[in-house]
Amino acid sequence: MPRDLQQDNWTAICAIDEIVPDTGVCALMNGRQVAVFRIGEEAPRVFAIDNFDPNSAAAVLSRGLVGSIGERIVVASPIYKQHFDLESGECLEAPQHSVTSYPARLEGGKVWIAA
Repeated sequence: MPRDLQQDNWTAICAIDEIVPDTGVCALMNGRQVAVFRIGEEAPRVFAIDNFDPNSAAAVLSRGLVGSIGERIVVASPIYKQHFDLESGECLEAPQHSVTSYPARLEGGKVWIAA
């Protein structure tokens, strides 16, 4: 494991090729469900936010539809369709219902998330 990943408490989630481009998966990290998203195919970017949707009280954000609103990359909750910014975790329609976002990056063909 690269030294800086180990020191910063990063966790390997999965290989980038295990996530279909422009979709999300759910991962368990330190007892918490995290929604991990792969955006793009040729030069993928990765994002991670809580999987729990506070608007519906269900752990479903990893199954939401990915898209963009203006310059923001978002996921739409599959239940009530609120949009969550994948970089900040902000809920665009109800900021008081925002979720935690986590640092995410690609290293060695794997997706790494910081706790």
